[in-house]
Amino acid sequence: MIRQLAAGIYSYLPLTQMVLKRIESIIREEMTAIGAQEFFLPALNPREVWDETGRWQVMGDNMFRLKDRKGADLCLGMTHEEVFTSIARNELRSYKQLPQIWYQIQTKFRDEARPKSGLLRVRQFTMKDSYSFDLDREGLDESFEKHREAYKKIFTRCGLKFDMVEASSGAMGGSASTEFMVRTDAGEDLIATCDSCGYAANVEKATSRIASIADSPGPAAPEEFPTPGVRTIEQLANFEGGAAADRQIKSLICVARNGDESEFVIALLRGDHQLQETKLQDALGAEEVRAAADDEIFELLGAHAGSLGAVNAREKSAEHGKEVKIIADASLKGRKNMTTGANRDDFHLRGVDIERDIPVDQWSDLRLVSSGEGCPECENGHLEVAKSLEVGHIFKLGTKYSESMGARVLDVNGKAVPIVMGSYGIGVERIMAAVIEQNHDADGIIWTPAIAPFDVVVTITNVRDGSLLELGKRLYRELTRDGLNVLLDDRDERAGVKFKDADLIGIPHRINVGKRAAEGIVELVARDSRSIAEIPIDSVADTLSGI
Repeated sequence: MIRQLAAGIYSYLPLTQMVLKRIESIIREEMTAIGAQEFFLPALNPREVWDETGRWQVMGDNMFRLKDRKGADLCLGMTHEEVFTSIARNELRSYKQLPQIWYQIQTKFRDEARPKSGLLRVRQFTMKDSYSFDLDREGLDESFEKHREAYKKIFTRCGLKFDMVEASSGAMGGSASTEFMVRTDAGEDLIATCDSCGYAANVEKATSRIASIADSPGPAAPEEFPTPGVRTIEQLANFEGGAAADRQIKSLICVARNGDESEFVIALLRGDHQLQETKLQDALGAEEVRAAADDEIFELLGAHAGSLGAVNAREKSAEHGKEVKIIADASLKGRKNMTTGANRDDFHLRGVDIERDIPVDQWSDLRLVSSGEGCPECENGHLEVAKSLEVGHIFKLGTKYSESMGARVLDVNGKAVPIVMGSYGIGVERIMAAVIEQNHDADGIIWTPAIAPFDVVVTITNVRDGSLLELGKRLYRELTRDGLNVLLDDRDERAGVKFKDADLIGIPHRINVGKRAAEGIVELVARDSRSIAEIPIDSVADTLSGI
């Protein structure tokens, strides 16, 4: 199937190439059905178009960069919003030319820090990326819905069971996005779903209902108390005079960057909750958010991790000539009599009233949802969080790229307006990998018929028997003429070896030409059900066509 050349770089052998071509054929058919036109754009891009949108900096180390012999900066394309937009601004002039849907199936490059999981996290891969160009938001909604339906058909035809989930737009930008996710333990994403109402979201966007907590009023002002050696939420929960995790305020110190500007941020969560990093980045509108280093934290607040808090953070940071932004998770709103770090090593504060004692700049949903929490959209449902693999992602970009790159058309009133865009991606190899993850057993792959490398394998159990060899070849020719994609196994190997190989490859059907061939009978074996049927040789073609 594949061979590794280097970390995250693979060579595709003939069987994989057959599968990928069949997947691409399905994609092309469904894209044509929604009026899309196919392009093929260069993988090698000049820096200038990426500078126009600011993504030369945003993409950071994930982008492969190089210089030509003249010293000009170039990159290997991770995606093609900029290049397609540059074509649109030169070719589209009037609303009469809209809507447009353009797409390509092209190699993409990403300098993954830790390539792993076979074809799931790689440095070179194939993507179907399409782009819609509309006059207004209503047109974008229609193009988005066309792609949603096309993607459902593509993944269904390929044989995948999938979920459509709300997702973060990340570096792509835009107002809304939907991911197509396949549940598998091999996946690196987490999705939250509700079986009661069908709610589904990536944990980067998922919300949930949690039980409210009634707090006692507490003291009139926070009280400092010693906590020698206490560094974690758990240690404070077990410390005499401490507090349960759900009555603690967890304080995480981060650095948010936009362009060349950075700011310190204190993110506040309930002690028993975990931060979802993408939610924080989206809430801040930052290009990058990282955890502050130990020395940065001490210079900012005068204390080390384990004793940090936001009660007096403004004053502490001002003493060191710095500013800090405070963002709090919505689950903390209205909480009283809480415990948090005192910004003094080995001391904490009890009796903290969030809205009285902490000058919160922004309230947002920051926490990672957990299995068993209440569904946000129905009363009785509960969420299940499961590992999943992203196979497709569709974005409403809006005018992010057309405004920055000057792609405009004249509307019905003759006014120049920015084109409203959408972006839609499918990972071609990921479809193949996902099908294998969902369809296999101890003996190998069980291909879904639409993308299998072959429809049927004709296995001659003993090629040294001239009559069996000739019969097998005849069946091969007849089935090929009927339009089936047929593999002829005429190797001089034991029948058991051939059967094991056919199971490993996962070809949906196997015709065994063996001992009963002299009676005009062959075996038809189904790879998925393991069922074996003896059928007349003359009815093989009709039987397979019927299946």
